[in-house]
Amino acid sequence: MPVSEPRWVTRVVVDAIQTDMLLTHGGMPGLRDENLLESALARPRQLLSYAPDADIAALAAAYGYGLARNHPYNDGNRRVAFVVTAVFLGLNGLEFTASEADVVTTIVALASGEIEEDALTDWIRLHTAERSSDSR
Repeated sequence: MPVSEPRWVTRVVVDAIQTDMLLTHGGMPGLRDENLLESALARPRQLLSYAPDADIAALAAAYGYGLARNHPYNDGNRRVAFVVTAVFLGLNGLEFTASEADVVTTIVALASGEIEEDALTDWIRLHTAERSSDSR
């Protein structure tokens, strides 16, 4: 289903997610490349600009792909990629239904270049559902 204007994940939220991931799991703090982060965060908006029929899954995949592949932070990029993708889906009325093991396998494959953005989009479509009213 095409999207008019989704609720986006802000830079402040992304940085907070990265900080939380480091506090929870450890790792080296800091931003490796500002431009790579900005590029990753711009991907979904650019996609919607050039493909107005893009659905929420495609936009979520653009976030995940950009963050996992651009590797903008010193550490925690795969975790950040997944959490930002999940937050974006949640902001737009969807939630993941995939198992933790499936998520880990998919995000590792994404970060290593084994799957591309289109495959991630398909995977997200298969592993999301509308959020139930009790999870809002």
